[in-house]
Amino acid sequence: MARRRQAVTIKHVAADAGVSLQTVSRVINNEPNVRPAMTERVRASIDKLGYVPSIAAQRMGGSRSYLIVALNDRERTIADWRNREGVDWVDQMLLGGMLTCAEYGYRLIVELVDTHSDHIERELMAAIAALQPDGVILTPPHSENPLITRLLEEHGISFARIGSLQPGAGFALTMDDERAARLATEHLVELGHRRIGFIAGSSEYELSGWRVNGWRDAMATAGLSTGDLLGEGDFTYASGRNAALRLFDTPEPPTAIIASNDQMALATLQLVRERGLDVPRDVSIVSFDDTPIVRFAHPPLTAVVQPIAEVTARAVELIIAEQAGRETPGAPVVVPASLTVRGSTAVRPD
Repeated sequence: MARRRQAVTIKHVAADAGVSLQTVSRVINNEPNVRPAMTERVRASIDKLGYVPSIAAQRMGGSRSYLIVALNDRERTIADWRNREGVDWVDQMLLGGMLTCAEYGYRLIVELVDTHSDHIERELMAAIAALQPDGVILTPPHSENPLITRLLEEHGISFARIGSLQPGAGFALTMDDERAARLATEHLVELGHRRIGFIAGSSEYELSGWRVNGWRDAMATAGLSTGDLLGEGDFTYASGRNAALRLFDTPEPPTAIIASNDQMALATLQLVRERGLDVPRDVSIVSFDDTPIVRFAHPPLTAVVQPIAEVTARAVELIIAEQAGRETPGAPVVVPASLTVRGSTAVRPD
């Protein structure tokens, strides 16, 4: 049986270059306090030996771990995975986060934490102790949880808050949900719709209120009433169906509905069909998220496209910049969403 090839370590590089382990680590980490000639020697040894830097080697140069942890909601994420519903929030988060981390020699790890758990503090501290991350990316609803943000601040850990504009520590990033809701509403107004319903997401999420505000503003600008046109949901299929039922049972049902996520939009689509109506001939539907499932619906749904990969990439860049002592913005960072028009919206029926 062939012998397994011995892995090249930082010790081999240091011996070959005739320098200390700390010097090799500083070169690996691109630190400025190494003479150019020494840097050239170390890099020549790295190339000759085929050495691949490890996180352990990177840590030798200082206190950094070169790990960034993204916290996502455990219950909702696992439910989406088990239901195989085509929700790609985590996929897009990994796309933006992992690729950007790799550019800077970092690694991204995703941890699932239950924000409603009585043991949230213990869960979070266990993850921090085990991984010792340089930074943490918080997604809703974690980004709005004061217990989580306070713990990170107390431990001096850089963190980014996606989908939260609450005052406090950490980098605030949004996908401009209010503007996105206005775009969706204005699209329907331009098609001649006057009764435009809106199905809101869970009030636990700050962004749910932003989207309602965007819809209200666009309706007011167009001189239209929102009266009985707001339905309350919680991002689940069942809640979307119940909200759509209430909207269609009003004396003057809407001719268009905007749903705050794809599951509620799909529930609305199904209910419309059950009532013998056609989309988009009788009712237009706009969704938020633009996960794969809505692109293959019949008809494909017009949707607000959330730039999840882009906002996660920006969060990584901000954390790394702060770690490097570079200047970072004090104001919230906005990565705007867009609207993709497909077959589920059309001119208002006569």
